Amino acid sequence: MRSVRHPRVPAPVPAPPRRPAAPRRPPRPMLTGLGGGLFACVAMLLVAGVCRLLFGSSLFAYGLLFLPVAAAVAVWVRPADLITAPISAPIAFAAGVWPVSGGSGGFGGQLMGVVSALSLHAGWLYAGTLIAGLIALARRAALSGRRRAARQQRRTSSAAY
Repeated sequence: MRSVRHPRVPAPVPAPPRRPAAPRRPPRPMLTGLGGGLFACVAMLLVAGVCRLLFGSSLFAYGLLFLPVAAAVAVWVRPADLITAPISAPIAFAAGVWPVSGGSGGFGGQLMGVVSALSLHAGWLYAGTLIAGLIALARRAALSGRRRAARQQRRTSSAAY
């Protein structure tokens, strides 16, 4: 049997080098209102544990670390649930203050420690709530501005026809 010769296939031309892709932003987590509150409570309990272990139950360190947690909740909550950010921040502060409150033995002593910690360090509580509220307000204003601009763009594009 004779071998059949195939016509020679030209070698493929190499593709031109591609430009490197632009660096992608990591996806932003979007939490529901309940998820934002749970995240804040768990984060503040962890912060309280760290403050108790490293700083000897320092309420100053606890309050200072509360500020970024309040800001993170306000940044990561969904636009539909923006109103929950300034509500969940003080709840998380109160939920996490128990391990660092320094109450004495028994339920009554622990409760008095929590109440006194909340009253004496209300400045941190107000500051974190204010931060969460301002971030939520700014996000709501930006969202409203984008919607208004899109509505105006639709009006001008439909009027052009």
